[in-house]
Amino acid sequence: MNAKPDVQLPAVSVIMPVLNEERHLRGAVQAILAQEYGGEMEVVIAIGPSTDRTDEIAAELVREDSRVHTVPNPTGRTPAALNAAIKASRHPIVVRVDGHGMLSPNYIATAVRLLEETGAQNVGGIMHAEGENDWEHAVAAAMTSKIGVGNAAFHTGGEAAPAETVYLGVFRREALEQQGGYNEEFIRAQDWELNFRIREAGGLIWFSPELRVSYRPRPSMQALAKQYKDYGRWRHVVARYHSGSINLRYLAPPTAVCAIVAGLIVGAAVTPWGFLVPAGYIVAIALGSLPAGKGLPLKARLWIPVALATMHMSWGIGFLTSPKSLAKRVIASRRPAVLSEN
Repeated sequence: MNAKPDVQLPAVSVIMPVLNEERHLRGAVQAILAQEYGGEMEVVIAIGPSTDRTDEIAAELVREDSRVHTVPNPTGRTPAALNAAIKASRHPIVVRVDGHGMLSPNYIATAVRLLEETGAQNVGGIMHAEGENDWEHAVAAAMTSKIGVGNAAFHTGGEAAPAETVYLGVFRREALEQQGGYNEEFIRAQDWELNFRIREAGGLIWFSPELRVSYRPRPSMQALAKQYKDYGRWRHVVARYHSGSINLRYLAPPTAVCAIVAGLIVGAAVTPWGFLVPAGYIVAIALGSLPAGKGLPLKARLWIPVALATMHMSWGIGFLTSPKSLAKRVIASRRPAVLSEN
């Protein structure tokens, strides 16, 4: 039996895009339903064409709790899932959660308070990567280190402050409706792109370390490489679509890729001194992995340089090989304007 909601607190809609999430879906939804929040709450799961037990688990969750609902997402694309869930939801606060993200117990209550205190259109916090085996522990360490992801506060932490973007996000519905939701052509980087539009319209994006979401890293090197190649590819699309949105942090991986390739070519064709560039990179990530791996088992620590190189090189290659046709398609699509129909 659900407790009677506190009518003084704003009602909250939690939206969740899922595709092949049988491993974490139940735990992610249970973390939402167990939130220490007194207001009314609903959970809307947008279900893509999964090939595992995701649909079955989602159906069980719907039967078990009347606050849980599902909507179809036949495309399987994350931004389409998010827009479908937003459109099917009904409350003034919209909380985005992924199927492999675990909210801390007071996440929603804290986010609602911060929206009120800051006047922000979107608030978010730390993407706290946590692994379940040696490889995932290594990836988690890489994803929370400055040598892995630069100075992004939502990865490495920091003081509460205005931000370019935040992890996932807790939005005022009117901000989403004003922007027409997520641009469905952005297979990746849709969060960054939406937050850019909100900021361009005069809205505030607020980061706070009080907000924390546990994140499960990709379970293999191949999956991690694909994830970061897609990140780099679509971040370049954002740069083409929104001029002036790029900064040095995003240029570091493609610069490293170009420098290493040039060093290998010079080393093989001109002088062995060229090999100093890739060798220097290897030494740098090996040394940089030492503080990142503090407290981890030896096997996990040994995987950290591999995870770092996979992230850097994949992101850089994705950025460099991102076709201009993607940006043209995005520009042609513009943004959907359907969320206000509810």
